[in-house]
Amino acid sequence: MMAAPKESEGKSGACPAGMAQIAYGGGARDGQAYCIDRWEAQVVEIRGRGEVAHPPTQPVTHLKVKAITHSGVTPQGYISKSEAETACKAARKRLCTGEEWERACKGKTPTTFPYGDERKTGYCNDSGRAPLAALHPELAGDAVYASCSAMNDPRINESPNTVAPTGSFSKCKNGFGVFDMVGNLHEWIADVHGSSKGTFRGGYYQDTHLNGDGCGYRTAAHDVDYHDYSTGFRCCADAR
Repeated sequence: MMAAPKESEGKSGACPAGMAQIAYGGGARDGQAYCIDRWEAQVVEIRGRGEVAHPPTQPVTHLKVKAITHSGVTPQGYISKSEAETACKAARKRLCTGEEWERACKGKTPTTFPYGDERKTGYCNDSGRAPLAALHPELAGDAVYASCSAMNDPRINESPNTVAPTGSFSKCKNGFGVFDMVGNLHEWIADVHGSSKGTFRGGYYQDTHLNGDGCGYRTAAHDVDYHDYSTGFRCCADAR
């Protein structure tokens, strides 16, 4: 049985270790602050009174999991919004609202990308390639994208030029010291559209512009229970 990875180091002001403190801007909450994970989340599986590591390329269906955040590790893909919410809650955190997520992504001086207004090649993990067709030659054309099993094949994110360890793209960060908010994995947020739709932000390693550029990237086309190789998350929390 694998040991669970350690929680991240580095407490930031009124925030738990591994989180950055962000000030709300304007409105009723002006002057208040919240916390956001510096890195995209992993999960650990809760078994009885203990915790064990969970392979980040495996779905978490029917498992009891808790979110953790740490640098230099493969983040959890293959996770739905509902599962991400539960994982954050188990860590005494929550999914970020759209406003919180976007404010953190754009940085202290708001920009389109975490590092500036113009896209710069190689700054974030946004030029990867998911080898779906190569892994599933039996599914012709777009049929591979309609296959739940193919879209959740662990081999996708185990392949080269796909998901990267958290924080390994050192220039893909903002003035708050938060990494990978554009590219690497899509990130579920708390906003809900209708009774069953969820939203993820930021794009992933193969696309950071089809549904908006950089921090403006937003997809709201999937149910809250949808997951595939590209869907990940990070948590927020109220500042203490």
